[in-house]
Amino acid sequence: MGFVETEEEIEELKRMIVACVHLPRRKDHHHRHFQASRLSSSEFDLGDNLVCVTSGASFLGIAIVNTLLSRGYSVRIILHTQEEMENLRDFEINGSVQPVMAKLTEIDNLIEAFQGCRAVFHTAAFTDPAGLSGYTKSMGEVEVKACENVIRACSRTASVRSCVLTSSLVSCIWRDATIEDFSPVINHDSWSDESLCIDKKLWYALGKVKAEKAAWRIAKETGLKMASICPGLITGPDFFHRNSTATIAYLKGAQEMYKDGILATVDVMKLAEAHACVFEALNKTAFGRYICFDQVIEREDDAENLAKQIGLPASKICGGDPYNYTALPFHLSNKKLLNLMSTTLASCANQT
Repeated sequence: MGFVETEEEIEELKRMIVACVHLPRRKDHHHRHFQASRLSSSEFDLGDNLVCVTSGASFLGIAIVNTLLSRGYSVRIILHTQEEMENLRDFEINGSVQPVMAKLTEIDNLIEAFQGCRAVFHTAAFTDPAGLSGYTKSMGEVEVKACENVIRACSRTASVRSCVLTSSLVSCIWRDATIEDFSPVINHDSWSDESLCIDKKLWYALGKVKAEKAAWRIAKETGLKMASICPGLITGPDFFHRNSTATIAYLKGAQEMYKDGILATVDVMKLAEAHACVFEALNKTAFGRYICFDQVIEREDDAENLAKQIGLPASKICGGDPYNYTALPFHLSNKKLLNLMSTTLASCANQT
């Protein structure tokens, strides 16, 4: 959960924070450092404009923060370790950005961190605590518990009115095509089969399915207004190095996804825009789950380009087999999200 282990990773974190959140270096040592302790309601009371992003220093978290800032929101970013907090102490924090450290394992800690925020974006950005590539079965269990804690904390924080949860497209696509009356369309109503994920050892997909289902259960029990976004593989500048665990974990089973026509990607900034759009429409037309992607890897040259960015042989993605457009068993549909975003754009155009 946001572990920073090497000097290169520390410098990269600082660079990303400065670039995306515009944090100037401190000019003297008399400027008060921001605190990771208890929050003062008077210090952090920014009215209806304050929202919170968990894993705010992650690849997606930074993009969401940047998008929200551009839309005029004040953003509290949740950092999950003391190391992350220490890495930001050399920078003056823009008045619209409030870094706070909170543990996803402690509900009371999260409630305190969410206090005064009107909404929470839970980006669920997990890294491998062992410093290894990949996503283990135990990481999935940690993610489920953390997601439960975040949603419960949202429901128990008086100021929080809604939550936007980042899930994954892999929580939708892993299904048994041999089942009778099986729909070939994969959309917001689709869920990956947990048993199939276990059989294939798809721990990332299993973790996302179980975490999202737990979130929906708690949101319905507590009456919390929530939406979830299920993105394809998140790409963007230097995405593999900045989001390596999720990238490697997402691509487990890549050859099968490619063969079935369901290997999809989404640019991180487009995904961040989708989060903001869904959040702003939650009190109007937005509801439920949304699939988000902007490209389906359908050709060998697309697979080769993706593999090159990750540093893998193209055969690890496309398997070297020719693509058969006539035999694809599945079809991805993000129509629900596209309709919402086009309606929002039309509304904004009418207002101007």
